[in-house]
Amino acid sequence: MQETKAGTAIVTGASRGIGRAIAIRLARDGFDIAVNYAGNAAKADETVAAVEALGRRAIAVQGDVASEQDMRRLFDEARQAFGRIDVVVNSAGAMSMAPIRLDQLAAFDRMLATNLRGSFVVLALAGEYLGEGGRIVMLSTSVIAKAFPNYGPYIASKAGVEGLVHVMANELRGRGITVNAVAPGPVGTEMFLNGKSEEQIRQLAMLAPLERLGQPEEIAASVAFLAGPDGAWVNNQVLRVNGGFV
Repeated sequence: MQETKAGTAIVTGASRGIGRAIAIRLARDGFDIAVNYAGNAAKADETVAAVEALGRRAIAVQGDVASEQDMRRLFDEARQAFGRIDVVVNSAGAMSMAPIRLDQLAAFDRMLATNLRGSFVVLALAGEYLGEGGRIVMLSTSVIAKAFPNYGPYIASKAGVEGLVHVMANELRGRGITVNAVAPGPVGTEMFLNGKSEEQIRQLAMLAPLERLGQPEEIAASVAFLAGPDGAWVNNQVLRVNGGFV
């Protein structure tokens, strides 16, 4: 990957939050971006416009990460638009609070569908489409180590993602493709803030020694490191970007 010709990146869940920050940072680093989004076309178009304002090309492609058909269409459209795929970042995710009770099975299934099945689908397609020097970055979470009540389905889904990352890195042996995960601590995104009181947010922000929430751009910087030339020797790792949260 050259300084001004970094290549092409697919970023799932790129219409808002961390995903959007990742798409914009990678564009700033020279990547053309395929912006995947689940349902909000207007927000996806805003990400496309932000990428194009940086002088890079971008397309928006709707699709559910849990759907093999949707994701194959995403990969095909990205390759058709840009001629190649160099980096795949799976930022799409779902988080809702649910205790471990039988009446919460629907919530459990929803989170596993998006977070774990979606990761499996994206990893599988990345393995098909990426060539030598490709980079795969999955999004996990640092909350895995905390075992907070009501986080069971979310933690289970993200622990599974980390397991898949380690296996995929070994399955791609000899192909020159790195597979890593970034595990943010609490970050001030819409998904994180939704449903929490100001007191809950303050308490979570104070858990890290830095005593603040992370910013989407700080997570994007870590992804950019793994996707760029300085991350070439980093493989099969989970980078916990959390201000000392754990």
